[in-house]
Amino acid sequence: MTDQTDIAPAPRQRKPDWIRVKAPTSVGFAETKKLMREKNLATVCEEAACPNIGECWTRKHATVMILGDTCTRACAFCNVKTGMPRMVDPKEPQHVADVAVQMGLKHIVITSVDRDDLPDGGARQFVKVIEALRAQAPDTTIEILTPDFRNKVDSALEMIVEARPDVFNHNLETVPRLYPTIRPGARYYASLRLLERVKTLDPSIFTKSGIMLGLGEQRLEVHQVMDDMRSADIDFLTMGQYLQPTPRHAKVADFVTPQAFDAYASIARAKGFLLVASSPLTRSSYHAGDDFERLRANREARLAAQAARG
Repeated sequence: MTDQTDIAPAPRQRKPDWIRVKAPTSVGFAETKKLMREKNLATVCEEAACPNIGECWTRKHATVMILGDTCTRACAFCNVKTGMPRMVDPKEPQHVADVAVQMGLKHIVITSVDRDDLPDGGARQFVKVIEALRAQAPDTTIEILTPDFRNKVDSALEMIVEARPDVFNHNLETVPRLYPTIRPGARYYASLRLLERVKTLDPSIFTKSGIMLGLGEQRLEVHQVMDDMRSADIDFLTMGQYLQPTPRHAKVADFVTPQAFDAYASIARAKGFLLVASSPLTRSSYHAGDDFERLRANREARLAAQAARG
C-alpha cells in the first residue's frame, strides 16, 4: 500500500480568484456541525476539506461518510486519513436516518472510506443505511458515492443495487495515465466496469462519475474519459478543479480556467450525458439535490423525444 508519507512535500500554489471561498461562519453551518457530532457521524465535507462546506452546510446540505473516518488506501489527492479503521458502527444506519429526518432532507448523499479490510468492502453497511433511510425518510431520495469494491465478493455490488439507491456514483477521479501516482490502489477499467455493471443490473438507477482537472491531464485524455464513461452508459459527469489539501499531497499542475471548464462541459453534453456539472468548484455532491431533479427531468424529456420519433 502506498503511504502518503512516501510522497515528497510539494509547495502549494496560490489559488486564483475564481476558486477562493469565504470561511464558514453561519448559524446553519454551526447547527449542521453540531448535529453530525451528536450522531457520531463523519462527513466528507470535513474530512476532504471541501471548499464548498460553508455554502452547503449553511443550506443544511451535507455528505455523510459512513464506515468511519479512516481509509485503508492512501490516494495522492485525498485528505482523508489513512490507517487501520475502527469496527463498523452498528448504530450508524439509524444515525444517518435520524440526520435525514432532523434536517428535513429531500436528497441525501452517502459516501464512505475504502474498507479493504472488510470481506464485502462495506457494501452491507451501505445497504443497511439505504434501508434505514427508506423506513424513516421515505420521501428522501438517496445518492451513494461508493468505493470500487475491488477484489471483493461478487455479491458486494449486487446487494447495493438490490437496495435501489436513486443515484449510484463512483468517481474515476483522473485519466488512466495518472492512476499509478494519483490513485495507486485502484484500477481505471475496474471502476468503469463497476458503473457499467450497475446499469446492467438495474437500468433505472442513475449512474454518475467525476474527474478532477489540474493534475497534469491532457485535453484529449479528458475527452477519452468522457467516451469511456458514455460507453459504460454513465448518465451524469462532474468535473472540478483539484486542490492540494496539504504540502504532502500531489501538487496542482495547473489551475483550469472557468472558460476551459465550460468548453469541456459543451463537449460532454454533445457526447450524450444526461447531465454535466463542470466548474472549478464542482464536487461530486455539490448541489446534488437540485442536480437530481434535473437528471429526472432530462431523462423524462429524452424518453418522450424517443417515443415521439417512434
